[in-house]
Amino acid sequence: MARLAQTAGLTDIQQEILSTVRDFVDKEIIPVATELEHRDEYPQAIVDGLKELGLFGLMIPEEYGGLGESLLTYALCVEEIARGWMSVSGIINTHFIVAYMLKQHGTQEQKDHFLPRMAAGDIRGAFSMSEPALGSDVSAITSKAVKDGDEYVLNGQKMWLTNGGTSSLVAVLVRSDEGHPEGTAPHKSMTTFLVEKEPGFGEVRPGLTIPGKIDKMGYKGVDTTELIMDGLRIPADRVLGGVTGRGFYHMMDGVEVGRVNVAARGCGVAQRAFELGVQYAQQRHTFGKPIAQHQAIQFKLAEMATKVEAAHAMMVNAARKKDSGERNDLEAGMAKYLASEYCKEVVEDAFRIHGGYGFSKEYEIERLYREAPMLLIGEGTAEIQKMIIGRRLLEEYRFQG
Repeated sequence: MARLAQTAGLTDIQQEILSTVRDFVDKEIIPVATELEHRDEYPQAIVDGLKELGLFGLMIPEEYGGLGESLLTYALCVEEIARGWMSVSGIINTHFIVAYMLKQHGTQEQKDHFLPRMAAGDIRGAFSMSEPALGSDVSAITSKAVKDGDEYVLNGQKMWLTNGGTSSLVAVLVRSDEGHPEGTAPHKSMTTFLVEKEPGFGEVRPGLTIPGKIDKMGYKGVDTTELIMDGLRIPADRVLGGVTGRGFYHMMDGVEVGRVNVAARGCGVAQRAFELGVQYAQQRHTFGKPIAQHQAIQFKLAEMATKVEAAHAMMVNAARKKDSGERNDLEAGMAKYLASEYCKEVVEDAFRIHGGYGFSKEYEIERLYREAPMLLIGEGTAEIQKMIIGRRLLEEYRFQG
């Protein structure tokens, strides 16, 4: 058979893009990823290389200088990049979600202003939904926007911004009660603001502070930050779509494609863990033969490969459904849930195959072992995915008694 996680029915252009990305990952990311990760260093040279490849504009329409590719092409590129180093796929993902939200929901002026520079990689995007006391309960957002003439004044504290420091455009979800009477459902009184800022830390524009990087167990290199708004003034023409009260829907649309992205990351990390496990199992000898010839290890490899294949198939299905214009929250939730759980299991099995060496920072599997847990949480926890899946199943299979 061919390598694992092949995708049928790709065009010549899609195959060419993926081949280029895979070569870049093998030559420019894998050789340096572990060293950069241990130093928690932003991979500037890698990001510059991705910019040259045009990946920051992969799904931005051609009229704005992008490549105009599908969600499937994007997800397969993310899978390849995460196979090299998951943090790099995170740098692209938040940028892509903001560009997608602009493309789908922005005013013409907002698209004309931002998308060409986002496609070129000159503007980097981040998005901000969560807050310190929020977790997955988006309806409990407390940060607020109050209308003041032709501007809005934003106050509040946001949490878990990937690219919070390096980005120059942040899509921020806050509560905006103007025009929404008392008793309006919480999700109908939220608005997404397009906040432009200088890259860096500290006060990056009047009223906006990015305190610094959050020190994390894994997912290093990429900066994850807080965002503090204290009297931040934003002009009314930077309300995404030009209308208040639609922010929750904008964000959920963005997160839906983000879930396909996280599934793709899980697939990529699991693929790399399998590669490392199957290679090591053929090199390491015990009891007079390679450990790959012991049935216990072969069973592990069989289970790992099956999980890699299954997760990839579900991720591809979710991306294709969205590309066809259909609702895909059920498929995206299932793909994200399965791919992240299987990723954790495949990484752990590869870790076990490495034995004591898996615990050594010299071996790549140690890094993957710390990265996999983030996928269980990012873009909605496994429990949130199961809630989404369960509700959608009850819609589809409503009992007609």
